[in-house]
Amino acid sequence: MKQTKTILALAAFLSAIGIAKAASDEPISPIKPPASINVGMVELGKKLYFDPRLSKSGFISCNSCHNLSMGGTDNIQTSIGDKWQQGPINAPTVLNSSLNIAQFWDGRAADLRAQAGGPIANPGEMASSHTLAVDVLSSIPDYVYEFRQVFGKDKIDIEQVTTAIAEFEKILVTPGSRFDLWLLGKKDALSRQEEEGYQLFKNAGCVACHNGEAVGGNSFQKMGLVEPYKAASGAEGRSAVTGADADRFNFKVPTLRNVELTYPYFHDGAANTLTEAVDTMGRLQLGRKFTRTENASIVAFLKTLTGEQPRFQLPILPPSSDQTPRPLPFGK
Repeated sequence: MKQTKTILALAAFLSAIGIAKAASDEPISPIKPPASINVGMVELGKKLYFDPRLSKSGFISCNSCHNLSMGGTDNIQTSIGDKWQQGPINAPTVLNSSLNIAQFWDGRAADLRAQAGGPIANPGEMASSHTLAVDVLSSIPDYVYEFRQVFGKDKIDIEQVTTAIAEFEKILVTPGSRFDLWLLGKKDALSRQEEEGYQLFKNAGCVACHNGEAVGGNSFQKMGLVEPYKAASGAEGRSAVTGADADRFNFKVPTLRNVELTYPYFHDGAANTLTEAVDTMGRLQLGRKFTRTENASIVAFLKTLTGEQPRFQLPILPPSSDQTPRPLPFGK
């Protein structure tokens, strides 16, 4: 019996090695759960992510534009900001954003923590300030207590706020997609059409930019390599950060994880469907016109990248105190 268990254990080990090797031979790798998290910080960050009091209006939260019930985005061309302002660019998904090389389409934030502070003080988004946001949180006794428990400090500052939000966003990964199961050896996880779509995705050259764990998000590329792209947005891309003319219209390659849920597509939100997006990217980036059958196969493959969506209990936010600065929802 003992020998049998040893043999079975060895077989399982060798099988696992084979599966891991098979997955490593592909340009896309399975999503892994976060290596380590601070549970208390995650819980605090979750509250802050859903708390609209970080905005001047008291109406807009992180979840407004990165809705976790809608693939981590808002499914509109450009987001709605303070005083109903139209945003300049499509909101990227927050799901798997911890896997990105940088944050925002132009990469101006190096990490999630740097990104979290941007919208709070942006007059076109949450339209508050870091000082006002900290004042609001510092006036709420339950928040003061929770920040002290998590950070061990008596005074709240914006670094603690952004660190907590970033820690929560680290858990917003989506493992367990059918494609990941296929990578890990479950060969019946994909249909024939879906597998053909993946082979075409590789052979056509899509994987040159869309690769790795996030199937993108790890490089900046010019939008319109073969043909110029007529954007619906005035955003200039990476050049706004670097100042280099060579970086004009270079944008962070978006992740294709959960892409079925994150329409509309591109930095300007101009493509409403995956079919349209695949056609445009084929022509502009690869110089290739996919047939209707080829397009349908690639779209079928892309839909297998939808993973397990984050599931958790919505936070109950602590009530404001008499001293809490009141929101200004109508721009007074």
